[in-house]
Amino acid sequence: MPTPRQKRLQKLVLVMQRLKDFHQAQHAAHIAEAAVAQEEAKAITETLDAGTAMTALFPELYHRRVANALERSRTSAERARQEAHRLLQADARGNALARAYREASDLSERSTADRERLEFIERGKAGET
Repeated sequence: MPTPRQKRLQKLVLVMQRLKDFHQAQHAAHIAEAAVAQEEAKAITETLDAGTAMTALFPELYHRRVANALERSRTSAERARQEAHRLLQADARGNALARAYREASDLSERSTADRERLEFIERGKAGET
């Protein structure tokens, strides 16, 4: 039967796994956003390089859009880097909690085994007298 400490540790391990999953999802979303912004900048640049009538009329608008897309890409890449760091931290904490849970379980099993051996010995002594 799990001890109260084991129950708490088990719940914490589950919470840390959920937090790790959250950071993983955020990391992936930021990487995707960075890629989309990079592609947008590339597409606008190609349109600008093609020299259409619209780009000739409003070149500063196209340049601003490219700059905004590149900035969004940089921002998203930085956020992805931060999430990767948080993911590593959550993973380390989760591993430490899992280790603590295993140690608590091992201690509980050893205590139970020791108690059973003691009872066996006491029964044997009671049978001798």
